[in-house]
Amino acid sequence: MSHCPRCLNEFTCSMADNTGTDCWCSALPPTAFATLPGGKLDMDAKCFCPDCLPLWKAEQDALLSKRTRNVTGH
Repeated sequence: MSHCPRCLNEFTCSMADNTGTDCWCSALPPTAFATLPGGKLDMDAKCFCPDCLPLWKAEQDALLSKRTRNVTGH
């Protein structure tokens, strides 16, 4: 079992837990890590749980949008 670094709940990450099946997250759009601050995750995480990953992605998208607006002035 994996543990989510955000909420600390246990969940199954098919990739990290080597279940031999596709992970639920592979159906989500990929994240461009180069757009993250520093170009990487700022934590030692293999995966977020199904509840936290969409929340984290929305937070990162909002930060990127804010940075883009600050650069372009819009």
